[in-house]
Amino acid sequence: MASSPSDPVGAPPRDLSALASFGKETNQSIMAGDTQIGEVLAQLRSGDKEAMDRLFPLVYDELHQLARRHVRKMGAGQTLDTTALLHEAYLKLRDKTRSELANRAHFMAVASTIMRHLLIDHARARSASKRGGDLERATLEGLADEAPTEPEDLLALDKALKKLAELDERLVSLVEMRFFGGLTGAEIGEVLELSERTVKREWRKAKALLLHLLSPEPTN
Repeated sequence: MASSPSDPVGAPPRDLSALASFGKETNQSIMAGDTQIGEVLAQLRSGDKEAMDRLFPLVYDELHQLARRHVRKMGAGQTLDTTALLHEAYLKLRDKTRSELANRAHFMAVASTIMRHLLIDHARARSASKRGGDLERATLEGLADEAPTEPEDLLALDKALKKLAELDERLVSLVEMRFFGGLTGAEIGEVLELSERTVKREWRKAKALLLHLLSPEPTN
């Protein structure tokens, strides 16, 4: 979708609600295939400033499903809705460096990181009255593919991920892609240039380290 002459180049559409029609009208999202998405990303990297507007319809359904899954898991009492989360992610994706978006898997990896920060920001707002030691210990038991939903658990996980980054930034990327982006082992392997078997091994390592980092510190 090209920008109108009055719009600054690369600006998002004035009516972001119109983005929701992309997936329904074109039905191109995941079915478009990695090849078509890759072609548009190549155009984006080459400097085509309108390529993002052509890319978004192709990935809309996948991003929408991801946002909806996170919002549904958060349950009652939260103010963030799927459309708001999706649009915030879209606006931040537009600002990413073109070189980061090599293919569909890389695009979703970047989206995973953005989704993490958006959800953490929302969790922080919900827990504004709680500080430091009031955060409950997050639990990774049963969380094979998705992040926790309670604000306190999300904030505790974010804190642990920051500590993990000091040890191994690649493991943080893996957790982001798995928890917040819903990428498969094969897709994560494509981004990190690892075999799927190695991804599984690294995933087990990441969870073990996170459980350790989330464990309460012993008191004297």
